[in-house]
Amino acid sequence: MENIGEIMDNHVLWVALLACFMAQFLKIFVELFQHRQINLQALFTSGGMPSSHSAFVAALAVGVGQTKGWGSPEFALALVFAIIVMYDAAGVRQAAGLQARILNQIMDEFFQEDHYLNQDRLKELLGHTPIQVIAGFCLGVAVSWIASFVYS
Repeated sequence: MENIGEIMDNHVLWVALLACFMAQFLKIFVELFQHRQINLQALFTSGGMPSSHSAFVAALAVGVGQTKGWGSPEFALALVFAIIVMYDAAGVRQAAGLQARILNQIMDEFFQEDHYLNQDRLKELLGHTPIQVIAGFCLGVAVSWIASFVYS
């Protein structure tokens, strides 16, 4: 039970979670601005603006740097982890989403009379764009810095 108390007192963890939830919450307003309708499903989906994964790991890395020191091994670990997550969000996940879209199109068109695959659909961006990742990163850094002033 002592460990649970330590987890509950972990300021860096709570700030990182706050940044993640704020990013998810902001997606509702982005959807409202883009599509002129409220989409509450944006709270529970991955992808979109801003990247909650990026906000989460950026806030985590900054929080570790603030508490353990910018030259600490813990900060180095958190920074490398953040870079991998953000690279994955903008690169690998986006490519996987594109492949899924193509496979879905193949299945849709396989059952039609015309089996022509439309190449125009390949231009769609899935997962996170670099701008969405950068926006999530900036949000995470900002939340962590603001929290450091509030809790100091």
